[in-house]
Amino acid sequence: MGKVYYISKNVGLGLLVLALSALVTIVALSIAYDKERSKNRSRPEEQAAVNSDTPDPTPVASKDPWDQYRLPSALVPTTYNVTLWPRLKPDANGHYIFSGLSDVVFTCHQATDLVLIHANKLNFTTFNGHHALLSDLSGARMPTIRKSWLVTETEYLALELSGSLTEGVSYILHTEFQGELSDTLEGFYRSEYLEDGVKKVVATSQMQPTFARKAFPCFDEPAMKAVFNVTVIHDRDKVALSNARELVTKFEPTAKMSTYLLAFIVSDFSYIESTQQNGVQVRVWARRKAIEAGHGDYALNITGKILQFYERYYDTPYPLPKTDQVALPDFQAGAMENWGLVTYRETALLHDPNKSSAGNKQRVASVIAHELAHMWFGNLVTMRWWNDLWLNEGFASYVEYLGADCAEPQWNIKDQIVLDDVQQVFSLDALASSHPLSRREDEVNTPAQISGIFNTISYSKGAAVLRMLSKFLGERVFAKGLSVTFILLLLCFSQAAEDTPGLGIPRTIHDIMNRWTLQMGFPVVTINTKTGLVTQQHFLVDPESVVDRPSQFNYTWFVPIKWMKTGVEQRQYWLLHKTVSGVNWVLANTNVSGYYRVNYDMDNWNRLISALEANHLTIPIINRAQIIDDAFSLTRAKMVDVTLAFRTTKYLSKETQYIPWKAALGNLYFYYLMFERTEVYGPLQAYTRKLIQPLFEYFTKMTHNWTTVPEAITDQYNQMNAIGMSCAVGMPACRDLIKSWFKRWMDHPEDNLRIHPNLRNAVYCIAVELGGADEWDFVWRMFKNATLASEASRLRSALACTKVPWLLNRYLDYTLDPTKIRKQDALSTITSVAHNVVGMPLAWNFVRAQWKQLYQEYGKGSFAFPGLISGITTRFSTEFELQELQRFKEDNQEVGFGSATQALEQAMERTSAQIKWVTENKDRVLDWLSGESL
Repeated sequence: MGKVYYISKNVGLGLLVLALSALVTIVALSIAYDKERSKNRSRPEEQAAVNSDTPDPTPVASKDPWDQYRLPSALVPTTYNVTLWPRLKPDANGHYIFSGLSDVVFTCHQATDLVLIHANKLNFTTFNGHHALLSDLSGARMPTIRKSWLVTETEYLALELSGSLTEGVSYILHTEFQGELSDTLEGFYRSEYLEDGVKKVVATSQMQPTFARKAFPCFDEPAMKAVFNVTVIHDRDKVALSNARELVTKFEPTAKMSTYLLAFIVSDFSYIESTQQNGVQVRVWARRKAIEAGHGDYALNITGKILQFYERYYDTPYPLPKTDQVALPDFQAGAMENWGLVTYRETALLHDPNKSSAGNKQRVASVIAHELAHMWFGNLVTMRWWNDLWLNEGFASYVEYLGADCAEPQWNIKDQIVLDDVQQVFSLDALASSHPLSRREDEVNTPAQISGIFNTISYSKGAAVLRMLSKFLGERVFAKGLSVTFILLLLCFSQAAEDTPGLGIPRTIHDIMNRWTLQMGFPVVTINTKTGLVTQQHFLVDPESVVDRPSQFNYTWFVPIKWMKTGVEQRQYWLLHKTVSGVNWVLANTNVSGYYRVNYDMDNWNRLISALEANHLTIPIINRAQIIDDAFSLTRAKMVDVTLAFRTTKYLSKETQYIPWKAALGNLYFYYLMFERTEVYGPLQAYTRKLIQPLFEYFTKMTHNWTTVPEAITDQYNQMNAIGMSCAVGMPACRDLIKSWFKRWMDHPEDNLRIHPNLRNAVYCIAVELGGADEWDFVWRMFKNATLASEASRLRSALACTKVPWLLNRYLDYTLDPTKIRKQDALSTITSVAHNVVGMPLAWNFVRAQWKQLYQEYGKGSFAFPGLISGITTRFSTEFELQELQRFKEDNQEVGFGSATQALEQAMERTSAQIKWVTENKDRVLDWLSGESL
């Protein structure tokens, strides 16, 4: 998820066969479960297969069992019979509620007189003074319930019995309960929207990671798999959906699955459908107006293609008879891979060919591909515990590019992983406060800790490392490793590699991959073309920072090196010790296939820069982006002079490709963050204007003065870069163009066709920035009236671009009112204000003042909560700001930081590094820019 996912479907005996094939998927990628991992585990007994039916025992501790966050292993569920009745109208007190009853069948694997089952914020009907009824399936005499109580901290319903349950015997726990169908976006919750002026209410669910317990009592851990028989009571004019096929208000039994994949929805949505060649039913559900307008058509058209691709890729049929995909008005994450009932934000599933941008369309394809990848990898076979979340999310984040590429081969989307995942996660993984892909189990216990690992490391580093594995094995061998039925994943890859001559792999795959998964960070490979020596070291953005986390590998890696000399590809080799020679320029990590940075001796850097300036086409597109990104990052780590980084950008006046430009603008943005409030800002603006003007003129000519759209999607993206950055640096021709478009729209609000959807992000933001209250209020009205979620998202972001403080403060206050800003959008709205140089201190003051409320609303469950801290503190680069951060931490110890705990530590580390960097480089940057911008 990163995104969010659920599952449901009845497959019968065929599932047993599929489970063996799917074992390859997770167990074959189960790098974290080999014998080397045991050295880094908190519990050595937890080395069994990922798909074990019986969880490992919880270690003995001094606390009572109900005070521990992990369930004991004595009881294992097999079947749930759950009936839920959501009320879509408020009661006399204005509350929306749901009621339910549950019969869970569990087997006793170890005699015990204690039953612990998760339950959170549920009110129970009592039976003879107890919260539940317990019976024996065999009808034999059994112990009675002596005492029952609810444990708030660890979220349990606890039952103390008069005697012990019998090993090997199955029991039924019956409960009846009531909960609030709240707007918290967790568990069984309420989503609302207006249609034709009428408020509509949807009952929907989000169980990942620990919210199923808010819907019904359950053994809410991923290894505690069971079959779910779901019944949903609803009005006749509504439709109910769940993981399995519907039988009026009852659903077929699901496949055996984890609680976090369960889902149910009651709504008056409509749908479109198709049936695949293999008989699988595909439906796309959304608000009736959205379906009638055709906004679900694109998702329906590509879903079949992506499913068929994954069937070939996994060499396993889609394991369910149907897949429903539902667009929800209120949804916390991007999407959620519920088995057979995938839920999405509207922006991630709906597409209007007339109003959606190219980026919106790509997002729909990518998110669908990500979620459908989980139907095999993550749902059929699942991680034992959340510390290995990266196996689910890293894999889906990698293969989503393959699935989307199959649906839209003309986009060349696979190259974008370098920008969107590899280069993005480098900055976080270069901190001393980073963490390994595979964490110890004792580091991930509480719900807040679990939510906190849904982060860039799990998703993007996981994707980057798996892509590297695929690149050095070859995609064919990688895919073959997924379809071999061995018990262990890495043995599958090792076998596939052994069957393929010429790979030259120096160690077993698990020896190689352990170094990438069990220790944090990544190396910088340094090539000295004078001596031929190639070395590596742990790359840290602050080389003076102290790494407290020990590594059994001493922060060294087996590094696959693909390289070229003067434009000619060379044979791949593996670095522990190696020499190279270069007659002219040498370029390592071609197409950025490896997860590492590259440094060179100064002579080779000069040769590479000369090659860029003489004929940049001799260097692959992705590597032109890599040269810029590596140089700027090496500057921050004090490994090269700051002027070298700027020199790699000088050739950009001749560059027209999207990927190098995106990498350059991303790195220049850091300089804007650091220097926007200093005298460096003027020369930086002048230099950037000098670089961007030829690109603006290039697209002015290509698009016939901005009246047509480039054919290639990467050209469309670079057109956005050209107009957005040209206006940002104050180019008069750009600003005049935008003001004319926006004025026409204000004069004719019903007609926005002059502003192409691709350009609206830039146009709306610049117009609001250059305008005042009239422009802001106009965009606010357009936002409130928007019927397409992607258009509403653009307008909402633009409102944060104003430079008028009172407007920004009013906008921040709106985030506390869900009638103005939906809860799903509140945190990202605050972060958008913080990205504005005027809004940053306002947002920081707002968050500090409202921290208790924000923490209560989002601190334990929202996957966006860590991003609030990192987003607001991105500009921090002074001692005063560091002191404010430290004071913020001290002042809120009692309230807590929840899933943002590590993000706060990383913000403090990043701020310290930026203070030192600015102090050491400000004058050098100012001198160089002043000379170049003349």
